[in-house]
Amino acid sequence: MSTRSRPRGWPPIPEALPAPVVDNHTHFPVGADDDPGVRDGEALDLAEHLRRAAAVGVDRMVQVGCDLDTAAPSVALAHAHDAVVAAVAIHPNEAPLHAGVREVAPDGLEPDVRPRHDVPLEDALARIADLARDPRVRAVGETGLDHFRSGERGREVQREAFRAHIALAKELGLPLQIHDREAHADVVDVLLADGAPERTVFHCFSGDVALAEVCAEHGWYASFAGPVTFRANDALRAALRALPAELLLVETDAPYLTAHPHRGRPNAPYLLPLTVRRIAEERGADLAALCRQLTATTEAVYGTW
Repeated sequence: MSTRSRPRGWPPIPEALPAPVVDNHTHFPVGADDDPGVRDGEALDLAEHLRRAAAVGVDRMVQVGCDLDTAAPSVALAHAHDAVVAAVAIHPNEAPLHAGVREVAPDGLEPDVRPRHDVPLEDALARIADLARDPRVRAVGETGLDHFRSGERGREVQREAFRAHIALAKELGLPLQIHDREAHADVVDVLLADGAPERTVFHCFSGDVALAEVCAEHGWYASFAGPVTFRANDALRAALRALPAELLLVETDAPYLTAHPHRGRPNAPYLLPLTVRRIAEERGADLAALCRQLTATTEAVYGTW
């Protein structure tokens, strides 16, 4: 099918799962000017997002606010809806902008500077630390390293911010959600040097079998999203099969990374069953048993709500 003729807008609602599952990383729209929760397509209000999710068995979600414009609203959203808890952080691609770094990274894009970046990095991290103490915040994240969207100076700042988030997660006894893009070895090095929090999650896991084995060795969790369904990602599926069941989580990272066959269209928690079913297929698992295992693991990481 050509790009021009591909369907647009929200994909159809998939078949419901046989048991509830939690989306442990999503970005709902919260009203920011460059809100990461917004993609092309007709608007869905939060009530409709939650209705669709519940209808297919996605009964709870972790809403991630990873910049100063979305962190506080994400906490407020979690207070307003029992099905939602929050994670907060300064995203690794945000940290250099708060530090005044304006270099062009390997992605070739000019820095996207916003008014929030007038806040110095130290102050931005302090605001996140205050928000993370809210009882509706269940994780620090997403934080980590992104070598694709940072040059040499940016990588230094990312590492500084990553270490600050690790320290915050350990201080508060919260899980850490890691963003790792083309930086596997450096992420592992920082975790080992500083001491990873007891509950450490590689959000949208993008590694290979070797990284899955490192996670297994250290008891780190790996959360799989839509890319595990993409045709070319055989190495990612091999990593999925290598991971112990008790370290496996699932997410949408909505509105990004929509699972096959709807890749390129907006994503939302109601589409999580597409990824769960592919995980069951790859692991040769009974679907209902997998759902129960995923829920148990999610609660071991984030608690119940």
